[in-house]
Amino acid sequence: MATASVIDVDYEQPAAQGSVCDTRHAWARVPPEPSPVERIALKERIRRLLRERNAVMVSHFYVHPDLQDLAEETGGIVSDSLEMARFGRDHAATTLVVSGVRFMGETAKILSPEKRVLMPDLDANCSLDLGCPVDEFSAFCDQHPDRTVVVYANTSAAVKARADWLVTSSCALDVVSALHAQGRKILWGPDRHLGDYIQRQTGADMVSWNGACIVHDEFKALELDLLMKEHPSAKVLVHPESPADVIALADAVGSTSAILNAARGMDAKEFIVATDTGMLHKLRTLNPGKTFIEAPTAGNGGTCKSCAHCPWMAMNGLVELANALETGAGEIHVDPALGLRARVPIDRMLAFTAGLKNGQPAGSLIAGIGAA
Repeated sequence: MATASVIDVDYEQPAAQGSVCDTRHAWARVPPEPSPVERIALKERIRRLLRERNAVMVSHFYVHPDLQDLAEETGGIVSDSLEMARFGRDHAATTLVVSGVRFMGETAKILSPEKRVLMPDLDANCSLDLGCPVDEFSAFCDQHPDRTVVVYANTSAAVKARADWLVTSSCALDVVSALHAQGRKILWGPDRHLGDYIQRQTGADMVSWNGACIVHDEFKALELDLLMKEHPSAKVLVHPESPADVIALADAVGSTSAILNAARGMDAKEFIVATDTGMLHKLRTLNPGKTFIEAPTAGNGGTCKSCAHCPWMAMNGLVELANALETGAGEIHVDPALGLRARVPIDRMLAFTAGLKNGQPAGSLIAGIGAA
């Protein structure tokens, strides 16, 4: 089999108000596609190793379709980061194999310190995580001691440990709305587009770290509007990590799970999707009679930086997953003391979302939790 190639990933944090760490360059390994014969053999090898290691696969919607399908075929899950966290915590397996990016593996380990957590490639990072180093973020928090610190899941264990609340895009609006209703002022990080969207929706008093997702930051409103004119009956589904002018064109805005629900529930046959193209596999699988079109990331003659697929998500492959199970490579370790601190805001999020699901008032789910 061919060896993995290494690509350079150039990206710039947007120039805007707020604190930011300048992280303009990173890299990613892109595993080669196995041949059909190799793919069959690898999947059988992984199935055997999962049984032998008492392991379960936990895959994100953005990883390769092979890793999504195999997770479901073997009793694992394909989901957004919120459900990944819940599933790994509650599953009886003693080993979790997390296909995604590093913060997802760290979150799994924080919630299940007694379990072994493996990833296909520990170098699979996230531009939001890379752009929010804990020392700089902690200094930013120290400048605003009166604010409740709410951080997005796309952060390191150390940044989570500095927070009062953790949120995913599935629950961020609900959490911030509840905090705002109790008069809390918010310090938000790291995704400024998601933070701006939440502020517009809730009216909360927020200051934000100035980070951005390498994929969603590249969606272009002008080109999206032109594509909409070519497909006038299409509904537009947008992830809230996208720029505000892209969100303004959406028929539905939400997390990956919300986008799936919108595609199922809307009376339309055609959709334009502004999120990572890894999502299209599940959208097409669950909606065989519908058409899904990638939202544009660049205009005519433009240079596509992300092409709407995260280069770090692309580092997850069958070969890497099999090797992790076989050898134990790619094991996630989190300092136990740090993990205990980081678990506090994660547990708050999980308890909050479980309470909402059970019909409890949002305000009762945040009472007594102040600023760090």
